[in-house]
Amino acid sequence: MRREYAVSVHDVAPATWPQCERLLGLADSVGAPVTLLVVPHYHRGLRSDADPAFGAAVRQRVARGDEVVLHGYYHEDHGPPPRSPRAWLQRRVYTATEGEFATLDTATAADLLARGRAVLTATGIEPAGFVPPAWLINERALEAVRLSGLRYTCTRNTLIDFGADGRASRGGERRIAAPSLAYSTRSAWRRALSRCWNRVHLAAFARAPHLRVALHPADAGHEEVMGDWTRLVAAFAAQRRAVLESAWLA
Repeated sequence: MRREYAVSVHDVAPATWPQCERLLGLADSVGAPVTLLVVPHYHRGLRSDADPAFGAAVRQRVARGDEVVLHGYYHEDHGPPPRSPRAWLQRRVYTATEGEFATLDTATAADLLARGRAVLTATGIEPAGFVPPAWLINERALEAVRLSGLRYTCTRNTLIDFGADGRASRGGERRIAAPSLAYSTRSAWRRALSRCWNRVHLAAFARAPHLRVALHPADAGHEEVMGDWTRLVAAFAAQRRAVLESAWLA
């Protein structure tokens, strides 16, 4: 099997679009199509369907070969406080209270999915799938995605394919290994640790058929991070074929 990679830009919204454009320029420099993770009402700011220029820019990207997936609704975690050290690490350290689907019940998750899809439809976009903020999702929220009709979702290292009709029965979905490389940029020590982690992760999965590059708007504000991404994406472009995430569902 030929080795491939996919580039995604997370947290796409009117408020983050200037940073996203810089990240898209990086992907464009190597001719890689991009999966855009659009947040309909990012941090309760300007909604995606309320900014015509943003909608036009995203539709233009789709017209040139990119795809859109739904990425939560608010990208905020308003669930009950963590009850275990593991949950605290996931929801307060790994991510800064942004794992929106980490603790949701099925009904609440289904409501946010429906509202998010409605906003994207009003923006003139149809999502190919759903990626939970911070890749955190519990079984109850996963059931809502399974029943939503969306084709796929994912964790940090796995794509979960619900089938062509988007409605696999519980346990009937297909799981595709696709490890992700990402940066945490909230502090200098996080950036340094991310650099080390990405090197270890890349070495461990050097022969993996599918790898994902997960770019975030905050990356664009740190030249050392952008330098790392530029070198990594150039190396991938020389060694692997660039595809959209959804290509691995075929």
